[in-house]
Amino acid sequence: MTISRAKVCSLSLTIIFMSDIIVVTNRKLVEGDFLSRIEEICKCSPKALILREKDLPENDYLDLAGNVKNICDRYKVTFISHTFPYGDNVHYPLERFVKKSGMIVGTSVHSAEDAVKAEAMGADYLIAGHVFETDCKKGLPGRGTDFIREVTENVSIPVYAIGGIDPKNYRSVLNAGAKGICIMSSAMTCKNVGELFSAF
Repeated sequence: MTISRAKVCSLSLTIIFMSDIIVVTNRKLVEGDFLSRIEEICKCSPKALILREKDLPENDYLDLAGNVKNICDRYKVTFISHTFPYGDNVHYPLERFVKKSGMIVGTSVHSAEDAVKAEAMGADYLIAGHVFETDCKKGLPGRGTDFIREVTENVSIPVYAIGGIDPKNYRSVLNAGAKGICIMSSAMTCKNVGELFSAF
């Protein structure tokens, strides 16, 4: 008997699919060739990959974006540019959010108030964090799963959680209402990308 994804999800909120995982990049964390790491990630079929290389000037960013998007397209992984629009999808910091006609546009939020504002501005999805303590936000305590629950209860668009999410705690994030999760450091630094994805 074949069970649809919708039916499975109705049975349990703790099940996650590769299509519920968004990978966010940070090339400075990668040992070795960055594009090779991107290819390893895309082979695992995440929902999307956000090229978040905030230190690059626009021309350098767009050059890199072209190479990364080519890899994403090869493996049918949705490519999302960050700050500088490239392709059909772009992610903006909330303070720089601009709704682009004909594009899927997301933004990052850090409170329920941010989330409500972003939805009103036309965001198609949100990334909310940081949920748990993470090396990327040293010294700052995580906002916790109650934060995710508050965000998801106040908007109707998909919410993806970010910040310290790993195979041990992701279920609590999904149970709090998140559509999916984002991973960054673990995807950039793990020894075996396939094993990381399999652990979820």
